[in-house]
Amino acid sequence: MSSPEHKQKIWKLIKDVKVGMLVTQGDGVPHARPMHLVQDDYDGTLWFFTRASAEKVFEARKDSEVCLSFSDQDDGVYVSLSGHANLHRDQGLIDKFWNPFVAAWFPEGKDDPDVTLLEISVQSGEHWKAKESKAYQLYEVARANLDKDHTPDMGENEKFGTV
Repeated sequence: MSSPEHKQKIWKLIKDVKVGMLVTQGDGVPHARPMHLVQDDYDGTLWFFTRASAEKVFEARKDSEVCLSFSDQDDGVYVSLSGHANLHRDQGLIDKFWNPFVAAWFPEGKDDPDVTLLEISVQSGEHWKAKESKAYQLYEVARANLDKDHTPDMGENEKFGTV
């Protein structure tokens, strides 16, 4: 888990990315697929809509440990979050998070019995944020190749939580 300040930092890194790659386990093999955030803030839990009949739902029921990764190459942001998946068919939550983007994927509407919310309770993670331009990063790599005592300074990296 992380502090309220750290949760704000994580949200600041991922809120504009919007789409993360969700990794579940199926038959001992990891499966990744894009998932779109539906919330407006972050308190340690991430929410996504999915179909109850989707393969990821069966995989999450079998093994609730999942990983999510977010990437924004333009801003040098990379976030990896690990946690536990839970499924919800709570109409109040569905109403709260329903939006036109989600509606496009569910033509039967929010009352469709196949509409389900996937909740990821984040337990740990790691994030990277480049503090300088790509040109500076290239300079740092070149300098490290010329000077074996130099380690490239590519920006911020932080791990948090417990597994």
